[in-house]
Amino acid sequence: MGHWWYRNIVEPGKLPLLLALLSFVFAFLATRTITRLIRAGRGPFRNISPGGLHIHHVVPGVILTTIGGFGGVASGRHDVGAAVFAVIFGLGAGLVLDEFALILHLDDVYWTEEGRKSVEIVVVTAALVALVLSGSVPFGVNELSTGERQSRGVLVLTVIFNFLLALVALSKGKLRTALFGAVVPLVGLVGAIRLAKPGSPWARHLYGRRPKARARATLRAWHHDRRWAPLSRKFQDLIGGAPDREPAPESLPAPPRDRK
Repeated sequence: MGHWWYRNIVEPGKLPLLLALLSFVFAFLATRTITRLIRAGRGPFRNISPGGLHIHHVVPGVILTTIGGFGGVASGRHDVGAAVFAVIFGLGAGLVLDEFALILHLDDVYWTEEGRKSVEIVVVTAALVALVLSGSVPFGVNELSTGERQSRGVLVLTVIFNFLLALVALSKGKLRTALFGAVVPLVGLVGAIRLAKPGSPWARHLYGRRPKARARATLRAWHHDRRWAPLSRKFQDLIGGAPDREPAPESLPAPPRDRK
């Protein structure tokens, strides 16, 4: 265990990244626990509102992220300072991304449906960092042999090809697929091949004169949401708390049909 730890974490200089990831997850879970207690009126915790001004936790998060980021850049990967600044950065990033929806909407949407974006971005970020920590390199560089890496042409073509796959997936409205595809090219390939989401740039420009493709994309999106949306909501509610929402309809509407 000790040999594995040194060879895979300490020697490659991944210890600061691991500490940043752990502190990031800890900050998010601790913050959600406290905010849920405040919401329920339980425990000693209260909102910080000096002079009637509510101080969101994104404010100390920005301060910690700035300190940790600049401190990490100024220190080496193997220094004690790098580990300390990594923890500070992770704590700050957890506080900031926990209020990602507030930054996006410029409104306090923490306990609304829009606030789910914060939970989603935190989960995606943690998963991507964990992939990088496990040895995955963006755009499939880690899948090349030593000889292929030394060949500049092969390396450049591989990076460009995998980047284009991620870009196509993004244009099809598949943000998560594009992000994970940047680290795992096979995911990007699947996203680039499959139908685009309705309303995405790809669908607007290429499905405009293809009613069958547009209808298939709309129907597929409806079936996907019907199957996975309830599970996604339950998972988000479990780790982030259920938002305030209006009474939901008893059943989903009928699958959409293309009228043209």
